[in-house]
Amino acid sequence: MFDSAPSTAVYFSMDNPDDGFSRVSSHPFELDGKAWPTVEHYFLAMQFSKVADQEKVRNASDVAAARKASGGWFRKKRGDWKQVKPIVMTRAVYIKMRTYPELAERLLATGDESLVEDSQFDYYWGCGRDKRGENHYGKVLMNVRDKLREEARQAAEP
Repeated sequence: MFDSAPSTAVYFSMDNPDDGFSRVSSHPFELDGKAWPTVEHYFLAMQFSKVADQEKVRNASDVAAARKASGGWFRKKRGDWKQVKPIVMTRAVYIKMRTYPELAERLLATGDESLVEDSQFDYYWGCGRDKRGENHYGKVLMNVRDKLREEARQAAEP
């Protein structure tokens, strides 16, 4: 049986370009020695083993072009992609939050509330139409929040 969505939760859309929590917001960052326009660009590029395929996605003009560049059956995806995709997303979100302190502060301000990616159609990253999805993106944000909180605690210690 599925647990229902928490009653005290912060709901947001992962695809809202105006929301700093979103993977498509325009908050460029540097990771793995390269500049990435959005978390989505990084995430989509990391599906591929070949650097040339990664670069096509990274250099895409916008998120729609990055999604298009990452599509197609002819590009070989990493064999471990299903296992590593939450880790890849976490790395990108963490670096984005570290790059933009105002976003990190906003994330920390959510306290201990559950963060839920409100997607009607995505049951992996979001909560799905019936709010019973896996909410992996919300979990990524909560894990990043915990890490930021721990770093702040350590920095405050004498």
